[in-house]
Amino acid sequence: MSTMDIVYIRELQIETIIGIYDWEREIKQIVSLDLEMAADIRKAAETDDIQYALNYKAVSKRLIQFIAESEFLLVETMAEKVAALVMSEFNVPWVKLRLSKPGAVRGARDVGMLIERGEKPK
Repeated sequence: MSTMDIVYIRELQIETIIGIYDWEREIKQIVSLDLEMAADIRKAAETDDIQYALNYKAVSKRLIQFIAESEFLLVETMAEKVAALVMSEFNVPWVKLRLSKPGAVRGARDVGMLIERGEKPK
C-alpha cells in the first residue's frame, strides 16, 4: 500500500516584480507561498540520511531564485510555473500551492490562489 506523506513550506516570502499595472512593473512586491508536496519519507526516516528526503531547504532556495528573477504579469502564471518546477526538478508527484500577494487589495490581508497539480497518492 502506498502512503502519502506531506513535506510543507509555509509563508515563504519572496520579493519579485509581479502585476499588470505600470507602477507594478517598476517596484518589487512580496509574494507569499505555502506548499504541500507529496513525498514518501520512510527511507529518509529509516536511514536518517538527507539524500533520501525531499529537502525543503533546497526547494525553498530554488523557488527564491526562480521567483526573484521572474517578472510575471499574473499570479496565475507564477503559480503554474512554480508547481511545474517543483514537480519536475524535485520529483514531486503532487503539489498543493497557495500563492498570495499581501496587501494587493485594500481591506484584505492578502489575495491569491490555491492550486493542486499532479496525481495525489493514496
